[in-house]
Amino acid sequence: MQRWLAALLILFLNQGVVYAATDFQKVRLRSAPDHTRVVFDTSGPVTHEVFSLSDPSRVVLDVSNARLADPRHPLQGAGGLVSGIHAAQRSPDVLRIVLKLKHPARPHTFHLGPNGPYGYRVVVDLYETGNGGKQATGKDPGRSQPVASARPALQHKPVVHAPQPLRDLVIAIDAGHGGEDPGAIGRRHTREKDVTLSIARRLAALVKKQPGMRPVLIRDGDYYIGLRQRIQKARRNKADLFISIHADSFRDHRASGSSVFILSQHGASSEMARVLAERENAADLVGGVSLDDKDDLLREVLLDLSQTATREASYTVADSMLDELQQVGKTHKQSVQKAAFVVLKSPDIPSLLVETAFISNPREELKLRNPAHQQQLARAMLRGIRDYFVKHPPPGTRLARQYVVKRGDTLSQIAQQFQVDTSQLRGYNSLKSDTLRVGETLRIPPTQDS
Repeated sequence: MQRWLAALLILFLNQGVVYAATDFQKVRLRSAPDHTRVVFDTSGPVTHEVFSLSDPSRVVLDVSNARLADPRHPLQGAGGLVSGIHAAQRSPDVLRIVLKLKHPARPHTFHLGPNGPYGYRVVVDLYETGNGGKQATGKDPGRSQPVASARPALQHKPVVHAPQPLRDLVIAIDAGHGGEDPGAIGRRHTREKDVTLSIARRLAALVKKQPGMRPVLIRDGDYYIGLRQRIQKARRNKADLFISIHADSFRDHRASGSSVFILSQHGASSEMARVLAERENAADLVGGVSLDDKDDLLREVLLDLSQTATREASYTVADSMLDELQQVGKTHKQSVQKAAFVVLKSPDIPSLLVETAFISNPREELKLRNPAHQQQLARAMLRGIRDYFVKHPPPGTRLARQYVVKRGDTLSQIAQQFQVDTSQLRGYNSLKSDTLRVGETLRIPPTQDS
């Protein structure tokens, strides 16, 4: 009898645990360039249904077995697409949350478990329809689409091809983590997402000052961007290089030093399989050549060639970057490392990931918090970028200007012709003297006006 009562009590207690209502404790809003994120902190996991209403525009969440943690302090907030929030018990065991919207939006909801300083969370990402809704089509808005001509073409007119203006190199700089993903956290509560954004902004400022280069910050605020979305943004901006900045962590706090990674062979192989299996994602991935109308064998050959060239370029620039980081401090490994990081998987953009230091190492955490050290890291990365592209300037860029020496040319005359300093021209071509050879090709350093 006693054992039966004990079993019944245990069953009753377990039932109480299973069906205990989950508290909604507070709400936070973050605005990203392409969406508004609403995050609800909860006392435990929940299940919910979501639907949209119009006139006025609203997104509604019905959360099962949930309640407000303190009805005297309702969930409130506004920002981005959200003009207000209202929450109330729809029934004793269902909490209804209404997000009032400034414009119609497409909701995407998901749950997050405990991570670092955060507990359980319900996340609602709101993507504005209309212009913002273009993202839902799966098409890359950064790639031009054919447009029907507004007037008939003129007949019998010669086609004059004007020379294409030289363009800037585009350096995509990706600050790792962000928003609800803090990344690694040091003993002094330094968050990886904050360190990486600070270094990324410093690197972008340095790149901006370089003639012939233009930075693109993949993340320029405290919000989260999906890993493949980061690649897509780099491609929309037609990036020549993608750099993802991180701060490493390890259970042994003595681990130290920076590292540079490129995509592993396994990562390249798995990405090839993914792209080949998903034809709608394969368009325009190989240097501007669409794979949609190619047979399977030709698509595989083209993608393999593109990946091989991209990985070779990635290794060369990563090796240059590692050499420069060694001038700032210790490196964790003496050679470029390889891994299957998603952000490195673009088939047509040389990509590398820099682990600036171990945030789990107390000494390195202090360095990462230091603005002067952050600036040193940014300068080292810039030198690595510049060293690579001076030697390998992409055609059509301002760094790719060239001049073939003719009889009677002097270094000073050529420098004057292109409005650069003679010493700058000499150094840019690693010349030991001003003596020139007829037929020699000189690379002309970029200027602000070139």
